[in-house]
Amino acid sequence: MKIRFIVIGKTDEGYLKTGISEYMTRLKHYITVEYTEIPALKNSSSLTMQEQQSREKDLIEKHLKPGEAVVLLDEHGKQMTSPELASFLNRKMVSGTKSLVFIVGGPFGFHSDLIKKKLEMLSLSKMTFSHQMVRLVFTEQLYRAFTILRNESYHHE
Repeated sequence: MKIRFIVIGKTDEGYLKTGISEYMTRLKHYITVEYTEIPALKNSSSLTMQEQQSREKDLIEKHLKPGEAVVLLDEHGKQMTSPELASFLNRKMVSGTKSLVFIVGGPFGFHSDLIKKKLEMLSLSKMTFSHQMVRLVFTEQLYRAFTILRNESYHHE
């Protein structure tokens, strides 16, 4: 299985870039992984929330391939523990999922048309994180999940 992680906008903070890069490198020991930044919309301050969500939806859809399993990282999604995320990934691998895509949307979240497609949704917490911080937290959680699947000592219960 291949994991693709798609985000809207670039990561500006150096410490976040360093952390994301570190966990992406670690993940490559377990699985094929790809990180894609879709450039943020230009002049987005002149757009309504709905217009921005619609344009971001179009950009996201251009990056999706037929047959991919897609998970939106959204505050309204299902919350999982780290072991539950590991089990989720294991089920996807065992079921023959070829490509699993996790997506972080823009600052206003996802357009309702994406949500209506009945894509899976995952929430990292009831707390709100910046979109840039989510990238680091999620890449660390992916790494943690694979160490759990391999019974490595990274995760402690």
